Amino acid sequence: METDNLNKENNAKEENKIPIEREKNTGGNEASAAEQKQSDELSTALNKIAELEKLNSELKDTLLRKAAEFENYKRRTENDQLNILKYAAESFIKNILPVYDDLERSLSHIDEETNFESTKKGLLLVHEKFGKIMEAQGIKKIDAKGKQFDVHYHEALMQQPAAGVPPNTVLEVLEPGYIYKDRVIRHAKVIVSQELELTEGAAETDAEEK
Repeated sequence: METDNLNKENNAKEENKIPIEREKNTGGNEASAAEQKQSDELSTALNKIAELEKLNSELKDTLLRKAAEFENYKRRTENDQLNILKYAAESFIKNILPVYDDLERSLSHIDEETNFESTKKGLLLVHEKFGKIMEAQGIKKIDAKGKQFDVHYHEALMQQPAAGVPPNTVLEVLEPGYIYKDRVIRHAKVIVSQELELTEGAAETDAEEK
């Protein structure tokens, strides 16, 4: 009887130990799973950081290259603009050089035996050729004589009475004016007609004073 009781007690103790061991085993698995999860998350974060650092490095290199390219482009553009300004008249000069050559040849042939008419004809041809070049460059002479005075195109140096001519009419052009494309680059210096009534009134006043 005592042996049976001891066996029963031992069996009961063994049965009580099994759940405790199971609980211990279960707790160990959960801790291991948590550690594995943390390790995976850490590894993922490190990989992400490495990718971001690589991307940052690539973007930095790209930015530096673009900045260098922009500086080179800016320098080339500035040089091109300076050259354009420096040699802006090159095309016009090339066009007038033949005229200058013609004029030089005409002057070199002038001597005591040179016929005046032939010299005059040569100079007129040079003048005509030069005028065509100026027109091709967008330079036009202001047609002023006989026109109504206009401050946008004319500069009046003096006024004088003129019978049969409306007042403020250009009588003579002392210095021609020119337009370059749509801009007046030199106003025509002119003599403008004066109102006769004012002139006659002034004369009468002078006579009365005398």
